[in-house]
Amino acid sequence: MTDRRSDANKGASTSRKGAKRQKTRRPLLFRVAKMLAMLALIFLLGSLLLVALFRFVNPPITLTMLGDVVQGHRVNKRWMPIEQIDRTMPRAVIAAEDARFCQHQGFDFAAIQAAYRRNQNGGRIRGGSTISQQTAKNVFLWQGGGYARKGLEAWFTFLIENLWGKRRIMEVYLNVAETGIGTYGVNAGSLRYFKHDASRMSAREAAQIAAVLPLPKKRAGIAPRGYTRRYGNAITARIGVVRNDGLDACVR
Repeated sequence: MTDRRSDANKGASTSRKGAKRQKTRRPLLFRVAKMLAMLALIFLLGSLLLVALFRFVNPPITLTMLGDVVQGHRVNKRWMPIEQIDRTMPRAVIAAEDARFCQHQGFDFAAIQAAYRRNQNGGRIRGGSTISQQTAKNVFLWQGGGYARKGLEAWFTFLIENLWGKRRIMEVYLNVAETGIGTYGVNAGSLRYFKHDASRMSAREAAQIAAVLPLPKKRAGIAPRGYTRRYGNAITARIGVVRNDGLDACVR
């Protein structure tokens, strides 16, 4: 009888301890969930405010620029408002990077699928990122791949498409895109390669800079050779198509 009571007491004690552990675990999970929710809210509001700020204030520096500074490179950038940049330049980047820039809402799914098929078939590897996506990455994020960065890129692309509009996106892109080692923006690129600013550019000059954009640290803006030269010539030919078909209407 005594043994039965002892076993019953042990069972009750074990049950109480289990209940206490369960009660302790629940508040802990609740606190973790609450903290994660707060962090998510802070990120959402912070990113929204930052994008809204850069609608009116030019981004002073980017993570890519900081990376150049860390590596000992001098950062050369000369901001130029879009209304002062020769119209040939935005036409060149539309021809080279994103022919449907004025039509899509930040993502060109047809281009993504085409890039995937081309890469799978062993063609020259190219991404399907739009100018909007590249701007989001260049201004708010870091270079490189990874699902986390791609997810953040999609979020910031959505924000700039809705808060900035196409003209501002193009203006920022033309001023923060890397155009050579330590050189940022088409104005700084034009001064470096052609010894004059971006307010007057020939189709050939604009195409040369546009051809460098995908790999600015590896492609030559001056006297390009091989694929870069052929690519620049193709862009030069397409600039007229962009103008005649009104593919740059949203940035005029």
